[in-house]
Amino acid sequence: MTLTSNGYVLDESARRLGELDAVPDRERHDRDALWERLRRDGYLWLRGALDPDVVNGFRAYYHDALAPSGVWEGDEDRAEYRRLLFQEVVPGPEYEAFCTQPAVRDWYAWFLGGETFLHRRKLIRHVRPGESGIGTATQAHYDLVYLREGTDRVLSSWIPLGDCPVSRGGLTYLEGSHHRVLAQERAGTLQHPAKSITADLPGLADEHDARWLVAGYAAGDMVVHSAFTVHASLDNVDDDYRLSTDIRYQRASEPIDWRWQQHWHLKDGL
Repeated sequence: MTLTSNGYVLDESARRLGELDAVPDRERHDRDALWERLRRDGYLWLRGALDPDVVNGFRAYYHDALAPSGVWEGDEDRAEYRRLLFQEVVPGPEYEAFCTQPAVRDWYAWFLGGETFLHRRKLIRHVRPGESGIGTATQAHYDLVYLREGTDRVLSSWIPLGDCPVSRGGLTYLEGSHHRVLAQERAGTLQHPAKSITADLPGLADEHDARWLVAGYAAGDMVVHSAFTVHASLDNVDDDYRLSTDIRYQRASEPIDWRWQQHWHLKDGL
């Protein structure tokens, strides 16, 4: 299987491609060890953090909710699809309950050591099999460029909604990128407009002399990453669609980006 992102073929040599490192069981309940790992690696891959039945249950709800648009029969009404997604699913109680389930909410309260705040703008990514070319996969970026009106200590959770083998186009992280980004941010040498870095993942790996880290995710996994960690997604070359969600938690006592306090919609400009 050839790995691509937005049509760009990844260099699969040992110098440019590696595997994501899951948090070992011995560290799962050690907050200090987790913070040390997050500062070192820029991410935490928490295998089995959520109940797979809850995850797959939400995937089934999404499937049923979008069915009237014809998306599953190949005769899709795009206007109806967008209406169902942005007017029913995204602001709906099922999605809110999923994002605030105890396995997520209580973990963040424990990890952050106090009262937390979940940003209202939450995203659902639906990537169909065979989609390729610029704009179909998430381009390389780090989250702070979209969150500059609040704290830089906001944490993102990427949750695959169902199993997501590498072939289905899950998230990939540029190894060690947060160290370089953080240094450049502090030095004021990075561009500030909210935009992706590039769709050219192999070129960016060469520029950083770093590896893209990939993984096969299972329903129930959650990846937490800092606002400085460069990440992207792969193309979906599987025979099923990839569904995932991006949500963001932070300490309630820290500055909150006001632009992220409305439900996600196509014209929100972020």
